[in-house]
Amino acid sequence: MENKLEPVIIFENNDYLVINKPAGLIVHGGAGITEPVLTDWLRKKYPEIETVGDDPLRPGIVHRLDREASGLMIITKTQKAFDHFKKLFKNRRVVKKYLALAHGKISKDEDLIAFPIKRSKDGYRMAALPVSSETISDKNKPNNRDRGTLRAQEDSKEAITEFCVLTRYINYTLLDVKIKTGRTHQIRVHLYAYGHPLLGDNLYWTKKSKVKNEKVGLGRIFLVAKELSFKDLDGEKQNFSIELPADLQSFLDKTK
Repeated sequence: MENKLEPVIIFENNDYLVINKPAGLIVHGGAGITEPVLTDWLRKKYPEIETVGDDPLRPGIVHRLDREASGLMIITKTQKAFDHFKKLFKNRRVVKKYLALAHGKISKDEDLIAFPIKRSKDGYRMAALPVSSETISDKNKPNNRDRGTLRAQEDSKEAITEFCVLTRYINYTLLDVKIKTGRTHQIRVHLYAYGHPLLGDNLYWTKKSKVKNEKVGLGRIFLVAKELSFKDLDGEKQNFSIELPADLQSFLDKTK
């Protein structure tokens, strides 16, 4: 595995790690994946992790980040820790906060997006389910929670994303994002359905955002898992945070 794709260990004890996963690194293997993944690194560095968890393909993994995203992840080193954190995530006792840069200017200072999410027909993307097609681009109507839950389809799952605006630029909006559920591509598909896809996202895009993505050439999505808070196995509150990666901070510094 190339050094640039190795995670950075932020914290470690006998039970778990907190790492900073770089963008471009896939968390675990699967069909069609031949490149090195995070679990390869884990197996090599911590051989004992091989039997931790409930899926041989995902030893020690209790949650994940998209390949194109970066940031904080919890990795469990023992089955006791895996069971502990799995329960925390199930009961929504882990606070996860992200920094995201979205296309366009978002008018509201804060909002909640609660569109249910399901896998799309093409199989590799997810789809958010607003009440009607008009709401995909109408980001100013209130009561997103009500609109999302009233028309949820049977095969969709509840998904809740909260955000507040940190900075408005001419063409972008920097967001502090908090998710209460952990659905696949949740932040990406929710902001896309909200009418403001993420910068650098070539999976969930509009014609306008695709052109800008190509022009900017960021090489990743602007999405960073910046904060994690939880109670450890001893019941002690733990808080972890990281700074923006240098390439993303450099982009912001040049953005007006």
